[in-house]
Amino acid sequence: MVEALSREQAWPALAFEDWADTCATVHMWAQIVGKIRFRASPPINHGWHSTLYVTSHGLTTSPIPHGLRTFQIDFDFVDHTLVVEVSDGGNARMTLEPQTVASFYRRLMDMLRTLGVEVQIYSKPNEVPDPIPFEDDEVHRAYDAEYVNRFWRVLVQSDRVFKKFRSHFIGKCSPVHLFWGALDLAVTRFSGRPAPEHPGGIPHLPDRVTREAYSHEVSSCGFWSGSGIGYPAYYSYAYAEPAGFAQARVRPDQAFYSADLHEFILPYDIVRQAADPDQTLLDFLQSTYEAAANLARWDRAALER
Repeated sequence: MVEALSREQAWPALAFEDWADTCATVHMWAQIVGKIRFRASPPINHGWHSTLYVTSHGLTTSPIPHGLRTFQIDFDFVDHTLVVEVSDGGNARMTLEPQTVASFYRRLMDMLRTLGVEVQIYSKPNEVPDPIPFEDDEVHRAYDAEYVNRFWRVLVQSDRVFKKFRSHFIGKCSPVHLFWGALDLAVTRFSGRPAPEHPGGIPHLPDRVTREAYSHEVSSCGFWSGSGIGYPAYYSYAYAEPAGFAQARVRPDQAFYSADLHEFILPYDIVRQAADPDQTLLDFLQSTYEAAANLARWDRAALER
């Protein structure tokens, strides 16, 4: 008989300062894997061909085409291994343990070549200050298996609730996926209308990428590890942001609008400690979406069920 998860197992504590170095290392590893998917996959609008997905053991690229074969890269945050599998039966694995980004990059590329998969990527990280090319990064080397597993468990719960939220929208909507640029799990709804040209300016990300991502009006929400604000949190924003959005009343009461980020923020600990974490998170997602959609006059009757 399988025992039910305890509250602490399902929604574990994840104070950012306790695993900041590990988070920075795993972030760079995820960028390497994400860039491989990006380079080898047919392009899809809004960069959706580059993202990772939550699995029952970690994160995956999903199958990536390579000639007549496909290959897949999986982070296993239960057994702490990186696994590469190819559709012709080939496979290779690497233990996830303290090692530099340079070592991880070299070993993964060697694994791919051994399996007959040749992929060249741009080896400089995106969306981070002072990026170090992967092959030169001897700085980031921490790996605390306990905290990586906790992070993944939060992703599992967030992914589950985000998918429930997503199911009520019948307009264009992204998958629930992890963007490795900022290491955030996200789901994005679209009004169907074009948006004003985005100003760009995201560090170490070409403006053309940002402008294509925000070519149409969106209401987007997600979960951050905490690397940007110092604590793990859920977020929700609108682009283009309608007048009055920052003043909107949203749920729960502990959620707030950040004038610096131009987003509503709900600290993860508020959800984790709530009597009903699922409903608390759903309230945040729904109320911030309604604020964006109502103020921007989306055709909600045609977009929702």
